[in-house]
Amino acid sequence: MGMRVFIAIDIPDNVKEEILRIQKKLPEFSGKLTEKENLHLTLKFLGEISEQEVEKIKNKLKEIKLEKFDAGISEIGVFNKNFIKIIWIKLDNCEELQKEIDSKLENLFEKEERFMSHLTIARVKNVKDKKKFISEIEKIKINKINFLVSSFKLKKSDLAGKKPVYEDILEVKLV
Repeated sequence: MGMRVFIAIDIPDNVKEEILRIQKKLPEFSGKLTEKENLHLTLKFLGEISEQEVEKIKNKLKEIKLEKFDAGISEIGVFNKNFIKIIWIKLDNCEELQKEIDSKLENLFEKEERFMSHLTIARVKNVKDKKKFISEIEKIKINKINFLVSSFKLKKSDLAGKKPVYEDILEVKLV
């Protein structure tokens, strides 16, 4: 029986509060907002894997010795203006950690081709007027908040219920 696993950075409450404020300003759409407790930055999605693979991954991740660093939220956007599915907030300065994770796991998983450091704040099913929607999103002002990233986590996600439930499997402290 496999488990659905990913590697992520948890974000502090003051940043979550700012995101909740931004979510309230989003123009109308059908879809759903990411719940406060589920806001995080995914560094690498590993998919369904076995218990044995989880152990190998834990051992590889424990080898990472990067220094703590500052990250910050900076801008809001969507991946594709013609096909709006995800509304994101960019998180600056997480690329080095992501590359380090990729290189530690390169024998087990393919490297990410295009990593864009983002927090998914909403999943969109439908928008009535895409142009208007995009221009409304671009007007939203973001308070640029920086925070110290002192660890990252290996998490398991359970999608059985109404909303995903995430559980930490391992926390790796940065030095």
